Amino acid sequence: MLESIDHIGFAVRDIDESIAFYSAMFGVTDWERLTLPGRFMDVAAAHVGGVLLELIAPTSDAASFAKHLRERGPGMHHIAYRVDDITAALALLKARGAQLIDETPQVGLHNNLVAFVHPKSMQGVLVELVQHCGE
Repeated sequence: MLESIDHIGFAVRDIDESIAFYSAMFGVTDWERLTLPGRFMDVAAAHVGGVLLELIAPTSDAASFAKHLRERGPGMHHIAYRVDDITAALALLKARGAQLIDETPQVGLHNNLVAFVHPKSMQGVLVELVQHCGE
C-alpha cells in the first residue's frame, strides 16, 4: 500500500522564523512558499533528498492544527505516505479498523489528493496519505 514517505509536516508559529532556522541549521535554502486561505495556513516546502519538508503556520484559529500548536507547541505534526490509489488505501485502512479523519480525499498541495487518518488508530501519529496527480 505505501510507496514511500512523501513529506513530514511541522507545525510552526512563524514561517519566516522557521525558514531562517532550517536554513541556518541545515543549509536548506530552496523554499517554496504557499498561502492556503481556504485552509487558514501558510506553507513553506523544501525537498531534502526524496522527502519534502513542510512547515505549516496557521493564519487563523480556524486552521485545523491551530489547537495542536497552542497545546503542544511547534514540532512534528504529521507524516505523509505516498500511495498509488488513495481511495483504495482509505477503504483498506477503514476495513482494518482505522479511524479516518477524511472519508474521501481532498485536494492538497500541488493539486495532489490527500486524506488524514486519526492518530488514535495510528499508534499516536497523525498520518496523511498522498496520491500524486498528473505525473
